[in-house]
Amino acid sequence: MKDEIDQKRRCYLRRATTLVGGIGLAAASVPFFSYWMPSADTEAAAAPLKIDISSLKPREQLTVPWRGMPVWVISRDQAMLDTLPKLSPILRDPLCEQDQQPKYCKNIHRSIKPQIFIAIGICTHLGCVPTYRPDLASVAPDWLGGFYCPCHGSKYDLAGRVFQNVPAPLNLKIPRHMYLSDTEIVVGEDHDGVQGAISIS
Repeated sequence: MKDEIDQKRRCYLRRATTLVGGIGLAAASVPFFSYWMPSADTEAAAAPLKIDISSLKPREQLTVPWRGMPVWVISRDQAMLDTLPKLSPILRDPLCEQDQQPKYCKNIHRSIKPQIFIAIGICTHLGCVPTYRPDLASVAPDWLGGFYCPCHGSKYDLAGRVFQNVPAPLNLKIPRHMYLSDTEIVVGEDHDGVQGAISIS
């Protein structure tokens, strides 16, 4: 009889110890697994990004951070657009044959709407951030405005197309994007379903 009671007590203690140990292990695992989970800031940075361009004036540049990269939004006037066909002979990839843009931006403007240029502002050579230089003849005699990387001298036109004979091998990257209205765009999405996008004004 005593052996039977002792056996039941042992089983009870074993189960209780296992239960308490399991709870303790689960509690101890929470910080470990949460360490590997993306933070709220990380998730927000990776989310599609809404940008209000209602106050963007011609020739102005708006820079917003997205996924740790600068995204440029530039309002191009007609004079800027008129420079694009003139530069084809001295560009490395004037017809945008390299996969540096979505299909809907594979045109001379590299944009959905010719007046609005959206690009990731990172040089395709070593990842520096080029400067926006819309002024004429500020970089070279054949300069008609565009982007100049001061690190190693790479040049891009006002559609982000790279010049020949510079270190950068590719045109600037164009992110997926779409228009929600005439004054609001989403970067990181190019189809329906933009819920969860964060807004930048």
